[in-house]
Amino acid sequence: MDLTRPVAPDPYASLPPVPSFSLTSDDMVDGGTLPLLHTADGGGTSPHLAWSGFPAETQGFVVSCFDPDAPTPAGYWHWTVVDLPATTTSLEQGDGESDLMLSGAAFHVRADGGTFGYEGAAPPAGDRPHRYVFAVHALDVDTLGLDPEDSPTKVAFTALFHTIARAVLTPTFAR
Repeated sequence: MDLTRPVAPDPYASLPPVPSFSLTSDDMVDGGTLPLLHTADGGGTSPHLAWSGFPAETQGFVVSCFDPDAPTPAGYWHWTVVDLPATTTSLEQGDGESDLMLSGAAFHVRADGGTFGYEGAAPPAGDRPHRYVFAVHALDVDTLGLDPEDSPTKVAFTALFHTIARAVLTPTFAR
């Protein structure tokens, strides 16, 4: 791999600014190494996430995991959960495996690798550490009016116009 190629920008840095809130995990820490369990090599289990301090007017959430360092022009979407109700304040480890684990009308859209649910980190061997940006977007609507066949990029674009706050946790992983 060419380690001299430019580093991709933070995927949310150039979007309109919104307030932040707290996002934590029992499984990983911001800036730390993503545990093997949450990688393609270690089973691809979705991590625990918990959030608090979001605006009172929040009506729903979108949860996503994006790798801006993937060697593609558009990064790589590892996970997108749509239409989580405002009463949801956490996802347990493994909740990203099936829509049956989600609350209310929430659902997964297909990740860039083709699966509905969480896809573990899988950067090319020898590449620099990749950032895995786990984000929870607090929305001013309870549904984005999308369906599971929509792309993660369409979800991100649609959510942009309804995001009233965002929380981010970014571990890294390299092979």
